[in-house]
Amino acid sequence: MIIVPVKEGENIDRALKKFKRKFEKTGVIRELRSRQAFIKPSVRRREEIKKAIYVQQLQQEEE
Repeated sequence: MIIVPVKEGENIDRALKKFKRKFEKTGVIRELRSRQAFIKPSVRRREEIKKAIYVQQLQQEEE
């Protein structure tokens, strides 16, 4: 359970923003979306390799 301490006189919007940030860090929504459809491990690995190659190319272009 996520607990967000709210100080006296603190804006509700700020407390809501803190809650959203903490909730995002837990990764619940990301996990739910990934579980909607099964992805074979080989396909998942292939996507990770493609992403790693893409990121590496971007880093080489910066240098």
